[in-house]
Formats: sequence, C-alpha cells, structure tokens
Amino acid sequence: MAELPCAEPLPRCSGRFTISTLLGAEEAAGCEGTQLSGSSLCTRTFGYNTVDVVPAYEHYANSRGVGEAGRGRPSLADLHSILKPDPGHLRVPLPDPQRSNGLPDAEEGAGEPSSAPAAEPVRFGWVKGVMIRCMLNIWGVILYLRLPWITAQAGIALTWLIILMSVTVTTITGLSISAISTNGKVKSGGTYFLISRSLGPELGGSIGLIFAFANAVAVAMHTVGFAETVRDLLQEHNSLIVDPTNDIRIIGVLTVTVLLGISLAGMEWEAKAQILFFLVILVSFINYLVGTVIPASAEKQAKGFFSYRADIFAQNFVPDWRGPEGSFFGLFSIFFPSATGILAGANISGDLKDPALAIPKGTLMAIFWTTVSYLVLSATIGACVLRDASGSLNDSVAVGSPGCEGLGCSYGWNFTDCAQRQSCRYGLSNYYQSMSMVSGFGPLITAGIFGATLSSALACLVSAPKVFQCLCKDQLYPLIGFFGKGYGKNSEPIRGYMLTYAIAIGFILIAELNAIAPIISNFFLCSYALINFSCFHASITNSPGWRPSFRYYSKWAALFGATISVVIMFLLTWWAALIALGIVIFLLGYVLYKKPDVNWGSSMQASSYNLALSYSVGLSEVDEHIKNYRPQCLVLTGPPNFRPALVDFVGTFTKNLSLMICGNVLIGPSKQKVLEARQASDGHTRWLLKRKIKAFYTNVLAEDLRSGVQMLLQAAGLGKMRPNIVTLGYKRDWQAAAPQSLEDYVGILHDAFDFKHGVCLLRLREGLNVSRVPQAHINPAFGAAEHPDGNGAGGRAAPSTSIADPEQQASTIFQSQQGKKTIDIYWLFDDGGLTLLIPYLLGRKKRWGKCKVRVFVGGQINRMDEERKAIVSLLSKFRLGFHEVHILPDINQQPRPEHIRRFDELIAPFRLNDGFKDEAAVNELRHGCPWKISDEEVHRHRAKSLRQVRLNEILLDYSRDAALIAITLPIGRKERCPSSLYMAWLETLSQDLRPPVILIRGNQENVLTFYCQ
Repeated sequence: MAELPCAEPLPRCSGRFTISTLLGAEEAAGCEGTQLSGSSLCTRTFGYNTVDVVPAYEHYANSRGVGEAGRGRPSLADLHSILKPDPGHLRVPLPDPQRSNGLPDAEEGAGEPSSAPAAEPVRFGWVKGVMIRCMLNIWGVILYLRLPWITAQAGIALTWLIILMSVTVTTITGLSISAISTNGKVKSGGTYFLISRSLGPELGGSIGLIFAFANAVAVAMHTVGFAETVRDLLQEHNSLIVDPTNDIRIIGVLTVTVLLGISLAGMEWEAKAQILFFLVILVSFINYLVGTVIPASAEKQAKGFFSYRADIFAQNFVPDWRGPEGSFFGLFSIFFPSATGILAGANISGDLKDPALAIPKGTLMAIFWTTVSYLVLSATIGACVLRDASGSLNDSVAVGSPGCEGLGCSYGWNFTDCAQRQSCRYGLSNYYQSMSMVSGFGPLITAGIFGATLSSALACLVSAPKVFQCLCKDQLYPLIGFFGKGYGKNSEPIRGYMLTYAIAIGFILIAELNAIAPIISNFFLCSYALINFSCFHASITNSPGWRPSFRYYSKWAALFGATISVVIMFLLTWWAALIALGIVIFLLGYVLYKKPDVNWGSSMQASSYNLALSYSVGLSEVDEHIKNYRPQCLVLTGPPNFRPALVDFVGTFTKNLSLMICGNVLIGPSKQKVLEARQASDGHTRWLLKRKIKAFYTNVLAEDLRSGVQMLLQAAGLGKMRPNIVTLGYKRDWQAAAPQSLEDYVGILHDAFDFKHGVCLLRLREGLNVSRVPQAHINPAFGAAEHPDGNGAGGRAAPSTSIADPEQQASTIFQSQQGKKTIDIYWLFDDGGLTLLIPYLLGRKKRWGKCKVRVFVGGQINRMDEERKAIVSLLSKFRLGFHEVHILPDINQQPRPEHIRRFDELIAPFRLNDGFKDEAAVNELRHGCPWKISDEEVHRHRAKSLRQVRLNEILLDYSRDAALIAITLPIGRKERCPSSLYMAWLETLSQDLRPPVILIRGNQENVLTFYCQ
C-alpha cells in the first residue's frame, strides 16, 4: 500500500539509514515528492521503493507522549492511506549513516555550513566527573578527627559494624541511583531530576528545593570547618586576626569567595581544583600509613603510639564506652554523615559525557574505595595507639615495675595515674589529632583536613546551583524562574552561584552551625529515602517503561534502604527529622495544590493505572447492591463545550461520587472524521479539567446519530463502571427539525430503555446549546451544530476546525448559588426512586444546600391525609430528609380549554387526518413518515395528552419560582406512540417554565432501599 514508483534516482545523500546503503548493494533511490509527515522520502529499502524506514536513533529522540511520531518516521497515514503527489514537496537531506552512526545532528554538534561550529561544552568521564568527586565529598574531617575516637569508644569490631551499616545504606542508595540513572537519558539536575522524573513533580519538587538549600548551607558548614582548623593553627602560634569567633567569619568569607571564583571560572577549573584536593588527601593518607610502620620515638610513645602490636589490637578490638555519647547508636549518629556525599557525581549529571555509565560506575567505586579507607584506618590506628596516654616523658618506667597497671606497662610507660583519674590528654579516647601524631609528617594531615573540607565545600557549591537551575526551569514554584538562566557553553547557572554564595555567607556569619547541621543531614537522608523509594516504586508498578540497563539492584533492598534512611533520620536527631519531614510535606502540598502542567511519565502515573486496573477488576467480582447504587451517567453532550449547562448539571451530582462520561457522535465520512476525533479528544478533556468536571470524554464515528448513541450505550464504560443513566438535553427545535432527526431523538430514548438505562432530560428556558454564543468556548474539531438548541447528542457537525481554548468557559445556572429557593420533585410514577435520588444528590452540594425540597404526588381529594402520611412514612424510611409533601388532588381535573386548544395546534402539523381508517390504510398513508399521528392514535392517547396539559398548569401554579423542577418522565410505548406525539407531550409538560426542568425516569428497578442488608 505504501509503495510508489520511483521517478528518478538520487545520489547517496547524507541521510536515510537503509539496509541497501548499509550493504552497499544499491544506491538509495528517490521518488516524486509526496505529502508525508516529517518530510519523509521514498527510499530503496530491502530492494524496493517504499516510504517505510528502518529503525534509527532520531526516530525516538525527544519523543515524550504516547503516539507521538518520531522525527523522520512516516506516520501511519503515510503508510496506510493513498498518497497524493506533491511536486513542490521539498526533499530534505537525511543523515549519512557512515558519518552519524544513527545519531541525530544535534548531538553530533553539526551546524549549518555557513555558521561557525558551536563551542563544545566540557564533559567529564566517570573517574573525573563522578568517582573522585564522590570520594572527596564522602571524605571529610570525621575521617581525620573523629574516626580514631570512635574506634577507641566502640572498639575495632563495632567500629567496622558501624562503618558497614552506614555503607549498607549508601550502597543500596547507590544501586538505586544506578538503576534510575540507566532507565533513560539523564539530563542536568542531578538528584532532583532523578526523583522528579521517577516519582513525579510533587515529591521531586519538594526534595529538589530542600536539597539545593541543604547543599548551599553545607557550603557554609564545610567552610566553617576549614576556618576553625585555620583558627586553631593561628591560636597555637598566638597569631589571631581579631578574636576566635570573628576569625572564623573572616577566614570563612575569604575562603568561600575564592571557591566561588573557581566555580565561576568554569567546570574545567573546578575539576582541576578537585583533582588537586584529591591528590592532597591521598598523600596525607599515604603519609599516615607510612607513619604507622615507622618505629615510634619516645615522644610518640608518651602519647600512646607503639606501632603495630597484637596486644594493642586485642585491647582495642572490644568497646570501652565513655561519656554521654558512649553508646552504639550515639557513635553511629556521629559517624553516619561521613558516609554520605554519594550524590556529588549525580548532581552534575548535565556535565557528564555519559551519565548512564558514569553515575553507576563512579558512585559505586567511590563507595567501595572510601569504605576500604575507613576500614583500614580504624584497624591500623586501633592496632598502634593506646586508648589512654599522658604525653609526659616522665612517665617512662622499667618494664614490670610494681604499681603499674594497663597495657602501657609492658612497653615501659606508666599511664595508670591519668587513666584512673580520666585526665589523660593523649591516646585514642582523648586526643582527636591522633592521626597527625601517628603520621610520618604531621602538617600533611592538616593539609588533608584542608583538602577534605575545601573539596566538600566546592562540591556543594557546584551541586546546589546545578540542581536549583533544573528546578527553576521546570517552574514548579513561583518567583524562582530568574535563577534558571544559563550562561556559556556549559549553561552555567551564574545567578544560582550568586544565590548559593549569599546563603553560604549568611550562615558563615552566624559562625555557629551546631543547630542547623542536624537538619542538613536529615535533608540529605530525605533524598536517600526518596531515591530508594523511587527505585522500589518504579519496580513494583511493573511499568513497561521501567527498563534500567543496570541490573544489579533489588526492589526489596531499595525499600529497606528507604525505610532505614527514615529510621536513621530519627536516630540522628528526632526534632530535626520532624522539621525536615514537615518542610517536605508543606512543599509537597503546594505542588499538589498548584498541579503543574508537566508530564514526565512518573511511576506515580504507573501506580495510578495499576490501582485503577486492580480496583476495576475487583469490582467485577462483587455483586451489585442497592445500597451501593450510584447514578453513572452517559451524558450526550456532543462537544462538551457546546452544552456547558448539561455538563455542569451532571457534574454537580456525580463529582466525587460516580462515573460521568461525556459522549459525542461524529457523523460523516470516517476518513475525514478520524483526524478530527483524535485532535478534538485532548482538547475536550482539557476543557473538562479546566472546568473542574471529573468526567471522561469519548467519541464514536457513525453513519447517523442514533446508531452512534447505540454504540455508546453498549461500549461506554468498563466492567461495573458502566453508565446506567443516559442524560441528554431537550430537543427544543423538534417542530422545525428534519423529521428523521426527530425520529432518531425519540428512538434514542427507546434504545436507552431497551438497554435497561434510566433517562434524564434537561430543559432550560434559554436552551442548552451555546455553540453560536460569542463568549462560549468552541471546540477545534467541531463547528456549530445544525440547530443552536438541538439535542445533547452532538448533532451533525459542520466542517469547522477552529482550535479549542480551555481558558474560555461559559457560565451556567448550575455554577451559581441558588439561595433559599425550592427544589420541587413531582414523583408522579414509581420508577424505582431515581426521580428522588438525583434531586437529593444535588441538594447535598453547597450551591444547593439552602434549597428546601418539596415532594408532590398525585392523590384523591377524599384520601389526602392518608396518602400524605403514607408518602411521608416512605420518605422517612429512605432517610432522604424530605419532610414537605404535597398531595395533588386536582391532577385529574379537566385542563383549561385554551390550553387544550394550544396542544391541538401543536400536533396539527403532524397529523395524518385519515378519518379513523383501519390500521392497514393508516400504515400505507404513513409509509416513509412514521412520525405522523393518525386520528385513532390521537383518540387513544387523549387522556394521557390531557394529563400533560393539566400537569403543566399545576407546575405553573406551584413551581413558578422554584430553583429546579424534577418530574417523572412519561413513557411512550414503542411503535405505538408516534415520535411527534411523544415530543408534544414533553413540550406541553415543560413549556413556559422559568426554572430548569429535569424529566427523570429510572429503569423501574430500585435505586433506594430502607433495609440495612
């Protein structure tokens, strides 16, 4: 079907990747230009000319929506429909397979020949971009100043357990990051990008904002750590600048300013600075290891260092708890922050050559090597240094001296006195600078501390603006878009850098971060918890789109990681955990309230589908019960924006309660209407959402209106969630309309009853169809219907293709407050209770809540009290709250002559005037005109006709000022009551009434019950 004769051969062009060009068997051949979407060309594929193409990268790049055609791929219409020649069709050059290997031009950096090639942005591999960056961020002052002390308190065994427990959490998180980052192309935004594209904008946005803020404050924390170390060195040499507190501020501000300059110089300079810090830390670590094997001098022995000794290792292998923090979880809370920092590489995902490769490999390798360094450090220092030492050379004694207790005695040192009085200044338990003392050259350890603090500060200074820039571009929160602008070839967030710098300066000037530090740790833990939960949630939903190329993860391990991260938050600082969770919930609530217009294919969408599918299938397993009856409406709106009052009426009583489907019948040639239906569906759905109507929209293509509605009656819905009521507008133009449309309209009512549906007709005095009202919203694929006040099933659409604008919304009576009016129910016939139920549901809504409900029933004048008591008793059992009941004893009276005369005039144009001929003669006269009324039918239905006339008089007397009138819909017997006579009944019954009138008829099955089982 898609093959075309080839007109002239084309030379091998830079483009279509075909099997023929790959094999080199034949040159790709061109064809005459045709009207193809995406400017596809006829090429010679598999030896014959076709518009079909073989798979290529560019066909899938930048495609987001389901059904969105990839660039360069012919559409289904191109392949399936008859192509019309278009001589003016442009032949677009296609990518050369030998040059591009299937990659799009944009990614190869190819520009137009006349333009200069754009500067290549700096991109990093997994070592320089992720592993080194993560290792630097994980290593910190705790490595140098607290790990020896933790080893003394917990012993080597429990210290290893603390390290491995912490690493378990970070490793599971690293595996989750690896899975998420390899499930599709990762762009800039780091942690925020991963969480938001996996769990959606609600959780992603909240975490992105607090994560960026946490990194900004972490810059201040690490800078103050560096400044405190410099201040201590100045104090040792009595060289303070001003005073201890202001020195921290001065040094901190100068340091963060220098770091800002490095960051603004570009990612290349920042990466060079990080490598320098990395080398400094490695040298300091090697310096420490060398120091452990150098024989200890007398000065070092006085401080508790004796090189490697088995008995020292044995003594330090078991715990020795001391002080208020001397507990397992107390030490765990101190150590755990040193295991964090694994997100540093992911946070610059936009600056990596291949994030899907670099993030998993670099992050896991960083976790491995830092874990090894922690384990080696705790084991080596625990085998070399005693827990208590005085540092005094005078404490040396002969080996085996009496009165000497402790392990130091066997090495010729008596530390008994200070150990018993707990006044020792040195040893693992007392001296935080033990690593410096053990090392071969002490200043190198200080340099390592400088490198660890400055590298962590620099990593956070880069991470915060990168994450914040992505958040700003997504516009989830107000007033932050200004900071999303990027500059230069790397799109550097310079404005974000300045904001981060200002926040860091503010917290540095406080110079006391002990109160804010726990909150920062909890913010990072929140991120870990959500990353793990993202991985678990994406796995558990079984979405076909979850296909990470990294396979070494477990959804249950990810769930454990998420749970344990939350537990650790409360173990660290419970009040900080509550604050962090409170901020997350607040930001989550804001995004849920704003409902940003983004679609990232999150796992929450997949989960919603799974839940909906599961519950829908579950409903099918449960038998229906009257107590759980819900009015599920198929609303024949046509384009919903044409009949907003009908949509608002049904939406009012079905919102948050039951199913509502807006049905539209497209009449005409299917080839023309298929495209219209597809284009219009999304516009109508957006219009319903903008109007806050919780409803589905569906359309069908049909030869005529009635057959289309029959399709909807049979096919709309799913399982037990299927319509049981057909709601449509009253056909005001029935007298002037084409007779066949009148026949179809009444036939639709008969079809609804045949399919066991209830029927609800809505009539407004001003009509329902607003398609020709200027202020009304008009849908793209539908023009005005044939008649402005036609039925609610769509009418015959005119060939208009104006584009829908959901912002344009027509106001209706059902959107306004009704005040203290009345809802009048004329329950004339027992239809199962639907005539009562719908007004009851309306009365529960706020706009109708002040209205008083009145129930009118027919009765005999001599039994009014008994009948009233019987109805009141029945209504009380239904618990509807309807207490005002009126009996209509005059319902059987003869209507006024002028009203009878008006009815006769109404049906006169539709009468056969056959003179009471027999049925065969009447059928012959009525051949082709089934809507015509014979004299015998007029006579047979005379009483029922006069009943409608009389009811209209009663409605005008009792309900002229009501807010709403609900009447039991009269039924005309199929094939016995002509459609024109039936419409005359409805016209007579509801004419001249100012309030909206709803004519309701259930399917004669109970929808109300007063039993509890």
